[in-house]
Amino acid sequence: MTLTTKHPALKHAGFWFAAFLLLTYIYGTAYESFELGVKVIAMLLPVHMLYFYLVDYLVVKNLYIKGRYLNAFLVTLALMALIAFIYRIAEIFVTDPYIYWFYKHSDSSFSWGRMQMSRTEQLFNPIFFATAIERSNAVVWIGITLRLFTLSHERKQSALQAELDSLKAQLHPHFLFNSLNNIYSLSLDKSDKTPEVVLGISNILRYSLYECTARLVSLKRDIEILQDYIKLEKIRYEDRLELNVFICENTGMLQITPLLMLPLVENAFKHGTATTVGTPWINIQLHIQGTDLTFNVSNSKPETNEPAGNPAGKIGIENVRKRLSLLYPGRHSLAFFDEQDCFITVLTINLAP
Repeated sequence: MTLTTKHPALKHAGFWFAAFLLLTYIYGTAYESFELGVKVIAMLLPVHMLYFYLVDYLVVKNLYIKGRYLNAFLVTLALMALIAFIYRIAEIFVTDPYIYWFYKHSDSSFSWGRMQMSRTEQLFNPIFFATAIERSNAVVWIGITLRLFTLSHERKQSALQAELDSLKAQLHPHFLFNSLNNIYSLSLDKSDKTPEVVLGISNILRYSLYECTARLVSLKRDIEILQDYIKLEKIRYEDRLELNVFICENTGMLQITPLLMLPLVENAFKHGTATTVGTPWINIQLHIQGTDLTFNVSNSKPETNEPAGNPAGKIGIENVRKRLSLLYPGRHSLAFFDEQDCFITVLTINLAP
């Protein structure tokens, strides 16, 4: 049984309906009458439900998930005994008399030994009590096991979402830091294009702040932002940069986690063009085949090696690595090739829903 915020009542009802059918089959087979099985389970199911919700609330929610395992064990034993006692009360006063009447009605010679015992003798008979423990625990612990699996999944999802939120939060200051560097460079040259670049950067920031709150965005929209960023860099470098861009626009209805490709392009401009002597170059290719996306970025290398300890250029790439591993496990690859005269990045993602 999954207890999530989405339609919990229906999922509870589904579990108890399945439990009712299972118990009816077991009891109906034992009684050799499914009519009797249905009626007996209808009488006893409230005890099973009481047991489950007591264990769920008192043990699972208040003790187990808080790490109080010894207390959880002791309270479970106490509840087990209490429910077995209640189960016996229900049998002695409700189901056993009905079962006896049911068989007696069809066979007047029918006799049942336990009905000759006093109610006190029935209640404290160790064999009957042990049987009550067995019967009352069967279905309930299937539900508790499913409940624990659900809790474990929800906690993992919460931790995953928290990590993704943290990684997403890193993107905004990182992009802003690089953007301010670009504006600063233009301002030093007193370029007339500075206002245009500021406007373009503000559009990208607006996208990252307001449209990227969802886990997935339209691939077409994410590509538009990528193209806007490339245009900004073209304004900045003008004819000093040889830029070749091929972007397949056959995106269909595909969706993607936002801002996975932009940091790779940022990295190419930052480390390929800004530090290259002569005419730097960048090649950007995006291919889509079915639900498979291939993004290839290559750039010229600087004449001299950059300092390896500079962390600023690594934040965006590490951010992409972590988000890919969390959101596309087993469905992506991110490879870097450090060749003699160029640096190549190849990202592949399967975007199937």
